[in-house]
Amino acid sequence: MAPDEHDVAPDGAPDDHAVAGLLAREAGDVLLELRGRSLAEGMSGWRLQSLGDRAAHDHLVGRLAELRPGDAVLSEEGADDRSRLSAERTWIIDPLDGTQDYPRVGSAEWAVHVALVIDGRPVAGAVSVPANGGLYGTLQSPLPAAPPSRRERPIVVTSRSQWGHAEDVAAALGGEVLAFGSAGAKAMAVVSGAADVYVHPSGLYEWDVCAPAAVAAAAGFDVTGVDGSELVYNKARPVVPGLLISRPEYTERARAALRW
Repeated sequence: MAPDEHDVAPDGAPDDHAVAGLLAREAGDVLLELRGRSLAEGMSGWRLQSLGDRAAHDHLVGRLAELRPGDAVLSEEGADDRSRLSAERTWIIDPLDGTQDYPRVGSAEWAVHVALVIDGRPVAGAVSVPANGGLYGTLQSPLPAAPPSRRERPIVVTSRSQWGHAEDVAAALGGEVLAFGSAGAKAMAVVSGAADVYVHPSGLYEWDVCAPAAVAAAAGFDVTGVDGSELVYNKARPVVPGLLISRPEYTERARAALRW
């Protein structure tokens, strides 16, 4: 996802899509290096989680200060000084989504989220799933529409603690449920074609959702709150009413199963 001649502003600086992808990749590389070194040293999982959160946060905030010094930032790991509410441009970031899975040897269920919001809507975003080399973004938006799935039994992904509603959707689609960590990893499973629908029936913080939702929408998937509402970001209380990401051919049945 390196910028080319179409990905820079007239002054030669990378555009917002390229910045989102660049920073998500860089933070992912920081986390991979830290995890490899720390696990080799026998560091405790709790300590590694804390170090990972801080290292990725510091990297992203520092790079945004270099590349977009006039923009506000809302980070899961940072203090919210509320100045973002009057800012024209706000970056919403989750430096390490899936923190509990990050120290697990062999786990790919963690991600980095970077998104830019203007007037409550994401205009650029990227999600890195570093452990499997995945980098997804809005750089090429609008992306070609996702082809119809050829899977006989659609796969519905959800969080480990959120089975009930996902089972309802899977039953309506004649599919099956898989549960694992990281909102970004689950959303990108849909974007990549490894899954068909992502359901999270309860509230989520904006940093959990903003970049994954932006990338999925750019790739042609239907994205709403779990109640069918349009997602709005950079609110005073940065929470959204759950999340539904669906292949278009499954959206109507998924919504019916959720009783909208």
